Amino acid sequence: MKKALKWTAVALGAVLLVAAGVFAARQYIDRKVPNFTERFEFFVRPGMEPELVQEYLLSSGKVRRPGSLRRALKAQGALEEMQVGHYTVDPSASSVYLARMLRHGWQTPVRLTLSGSIRSKGALARKIGSQMLADSAAVAAFIQSPDSLARFGTDTVRLFCRIIPDTYQVYWTASLSELFVIFKKAYEAFWTPERIRKAEAQGLTPEEVSILASIVDGESRYEPEQPTIAGVYLNRLRRGMLLQADPTVAYCFGYSLSRILSRHLEVDSPYNTYLYPGLPPGPISCPPKNCLEAVLNAERHDFLFFCADPSFNGSHRFAASYSDHLANARAFQRALTARQQAK
Repeated sequence: MKKALKWTAVALGAVLLVAAGVFAARQYIDRKVPNFTERFEFFVRPGMEPELVQEYLLSSGKVRRPGSLRRALKAQGALEEMQVGHYTVDPSASSVYLARMLRHGWQTPVRLTLSGSIRSKGALARKIGSQMLADSAAVAAFIQSPDSLARFGTDTVRLFCRIIPDTYQVYWTASLSELFVIFKKAYEAFWTPERIRKAEAQGLTPEEVSILASIVDGESRYEPEQPTIAGVYLNRLRRGMLLQADPTVAYCFGYSLSRILSRHLEVDSPYNTYLYPGLPPGPISCPPKNCLEAVLNAERHDFLFFCADPSFNGSHRFAASYSDHLANARAFQRALTARQQAK
């Protein structure tokens, strides 16, 4: 009897030892051993069932040991406390690291890119909403709110003065207030003492630089001649001439015009530079950096006029006198008529 009990105890001890060894091995594997075949990104969106996230990970084909990941997610409480966010998994990550990442919300920033044509607050709202957790409607409401914008030193009229188009590294779940703090810091970083001195040399404030840059952007996307166009408008400002910038008229009509006609030049708006002197109250778009630099480094010349080049290559012909400008305009009209007749 004693012998049987002895062997039973030995067998039980062996089983426990094996079990302890298996447990220890699993713990080591789950906590220390990389469990992913490659780097990949994924989102946990609001309302997503944690089980669906787990299933996505297990079916991705990038998990070496599915059992290890299941154990870690359960043991770490990740399924009960999974955080919304954008996550990146490196091949060196263990199962436990991923579980903790989801439970504690250890996100990876996303790239928020503000580029291309941003000619309205709606366009800005759509660009942000398409890349961030906040939807376009929430962004639109924020940027139309004077109270929201006042905290960042701007308002609905001058909003585009304070946003520098760029690619920003931000957390996908960032609030709009947090996002505008980032925009504010980028604006302050752009306006270095040297750039402020350049603005003053042109007789402009930083906000006026943005307003003029938005007009330059509306006139031409051909970067080599943007400093020349900026110089034309600065010459007009210094002489007290009306700017007579077609993009400001287009802005008055919400950029809905396919062609600006004489009757459109009569629209009564402070943004209509055919009627009102000086710069408009605010930017007519969100000017890119190259247009801001074009104004700050505007070309010095005597030109007061410009019109599209007859070659239709996107460039312009410049003139110092109105008679030369009319000659350039007639050349363009002849080329345009010939082009239309050839169709």
